[in-house]
Amino acid sequence: CDCVCVCVCVFRSLKRENPHLSEDVVLIRALRDSNLPKFLKDDAVIFRRALPVGILTDFFPGVTIPEHDYSVLQSTIHSSLCQRSLQHLPSIISKVIQLYETMLVRHGVMLVGPTGSGKTTVYCVLADTLDTLYHAGHQNPFYIVKTYMLNQRSVSMGELYGEQDFSDDHKWVISGGPVDALWIENMNTVLDDNKMLCLANSERIKLTSSIDMMFEVRLVSPPTVSCCGMVYIDPEELKWMPYAQSVHTPLQSL
Repeated sequence: CDCVCVCVCVFRSLKRENPHLSEDVVLIRALRDSNLPKFLKDDAVIFRRALPVGILTDFFPGVTIPEHDYSVLQSTIHSSLCQRSLQHLPSIISKVIQLYETMLVRHGVMLVGPTGSGKTTVYCVLADTLDTLYHAGHQNPFYIVKTYMLNQRSVSMGELYGEQDFSDDHKWVISGGPVDALWIENMNTVLDDNKMLCLANSERIKLTSSIDMMFEVRLVSPPTVSCCGMVYIDPEELKWMPYAQSVHTPLQSL
């Protein structure tokens, strides 16, 4: 079922990119692009031999598959390999292209192989290639690549996926500085009795009863007054004498 889903995703992507091609050609290309990257070396040879003989002859007689025009991509891969002082083997270039094709249709990709097979080289060269193409004028957001390396076994499950570790201790979250209208607007859902923080990415975080929000500000707007408890500290009640006494008292003790 997963193979069928992948093939369907590839088919849709290829059809959108090549609306002029017949569905027979697009289907064959989808079968090839979604399966060939998974095969071992010997299996890939068998698949390449079987593709034009078995599938085309039996199911799609008379259909010829036009090859992808990856001339610019392939030449840029060649340059990226040279810049890293690596050998531009056809097998490595082919795997870089296969990784590129796979990432066009799947956001989760696994590079599988033993140590020394070139997994790191493949994705690093692809990242260099896409970055080079972007700066060469191919203004595609897909070509802007930033990599973040993580060893998932070096962190706990909570650190990897996040966790709630609130205790029953009374906690004050204190925010100082002026209150921006737009900023405090996003806090409305957490300041009412529901204590539900609704983020821009549609995530909802429920604050526990042991958490209080506190703001130390100079001025507030009427909408903010309506959703928060207010304690006004009047400077007319404090005046200046307590400041003078607090500063003068340590000097007298010396």
